[in-house]
Amino acid sequence: MKKIIPLILLAFMLTLNVDAQMAQYEYVQEGEFGITAGLAHYFGDLNNRGAINRPKIALGAFYRKQFGNYTSLRISGHFAQLGYSDKYSNNEYQQRRNLSFNTNIFEIALRGDFNFFKFIPTDPNYRFTPYATVGIGFFSYDPYAFYNGQKVYLRPLHTEGETFYQGRKEYGTMAMCFPIGFGVKYAITDKINISFEIAHRFTTTDYIDDVSTTYVGIDKFPSPNGGKSLAAIMQDRSFETGTPIGIEGRQRGFSKQKDQYAIAEIGVSFNITSYRCPVAR
Repeated sequence: MKKIIPLILLAFMLTLNVDAQMAQYEYVQEGEFGITAGLAHYFGDLNNRGAINRPKIALGAFYRKQFGNYTSLRISGHFAQLGYSDKYSNNEYQQRRNLSFNTNIFEIALRGDFNFFKFIPTDPNYRFTPYATVGIGFFSYDPYAFYNGQKVYLRPLHTEGETFYQGRKEYGTMAMCFPIGFGVKYAITDKINISFEIAHRFTTTDYIDDVSTTYVGIDKFPSPNGGKSLAAIMQDRSFETGTPIGIEGRQRGFSKQKDQYAIAEIGVSFNITSYRCPVAR
């Protein structure tokens, strides 16, 4: 017992000494890593009025490197689903056009985040901040539609004459995006934050939905057996709503405006921290 008591006192004194030393250092938030979940929505030739009525799932993950209490650099990855149909439009021409699409999006982006308030998770006075985000990224897409219950990928069909009509080029499976948005985050503990963010993506492609310019005409898609080819069917689905409207040269999409999409998401992140000597004041 005589030996145990001094050991306990020694351990207690060492603990006090460590705590005293740590108190001399300043908390530093080095960064965060986290996951997100939310909803994505498409805007483009099939949804040219900006309706928000067909959201689809979006999932993400990110790492944020902090530079002080106000600015940070974030790399993020997202999976999202986009889709729309002319049947959701109030426009009579679009209802007659009767086009639709779906696609999976895989996105990677680099963004700068700018806090409006000082953000220090260990300080009760600075646990909350709104922030703005802006950046650049790349995403993959591959639009498809359904015909007679079967999934049909649209890019290989060249529904607007890509590669063979009036010099139109085939669109790729990847494009650039430019996220811009706002969010809020709150440190519920020293280690864990929660957030909510809405970011809009401007893109460099008008073919997320496989719709951009004009009809090329059914005769440009000959079929070996004399009937309609699958490409001819998918380029003009108006025959399902009445007399076909897809004559050569008639407007099918609006090529002067690129497609866009937005993601609204909630997130949970975990702080990466360190300590340093405080700056002399």
